[in-house]
Amino acid sequence: MKRIAVYCGSNKGIRPEYIAAAEQLGALLAQAKIELVYGGGMVGLMGAVADAALKHGGHVIGVIPEKLFIKEVAHEKLPDLRVVKNMHERKALMAELSDAFIALPGGYGTFEEFFEVLAWSQLGWHQKPFGLLNISGFYSHLMAFLDHTTAEGFIRPKHRELVIVEDNVEKILHRLKDFRPPNEVKWVK
Repeated sequence: MKRIAVYCGSNKGIRPEYIAAAEQLGALLAQAKIELVYGGGMVGLMGAVADAALKHGGHVIGVIPEKLFIKEVAHEKLPDLRVVKNMHERKALMAELSDAFIALPGGYGTFEEFFEVLAWSQLGWHQKPFGLLNISGFYSHLMAFLDHTTAEGFIRPKHRELVIVEDNVEKILHRLKDFRPPNEVKWVK
């Protein structure tokens, strides 16, 4: 595993545990020589994960749409900042560059990015692992909702198994590295 895309908030949230997890993730990625691919921002959890990776000698690739670059929210210290036309290009490039995906706490953008790569996996368009970092129970209600949608017949159990959930940064990295998709999922080549 050479690169992991991290989706996370452009805000810090109200709990110090969120920022601590972002910093720990950035540091552990750098120490493991895994490159960070993220949204290119300097604010919120995005900035925290990038700063920690850079501080610990990691390589960071930021992917930011032109409109956000113009608004000056781009991280100024990135060795590799890629400016794209829009959010669609951003998501496609981040997915192309990455071997796995992690979602830290975040808002609409984080959810949308995470669910898009999850849907692509369900369709068999990739077989890259992805996980939710459930810091302080942030994603517990979402996981209950996914369990509900599975019970109601909208998500197949084999697709529900695709989501790796951990509340610990080290554990989620270990599980991503060891991920093997369920046998029943057919991948398009």
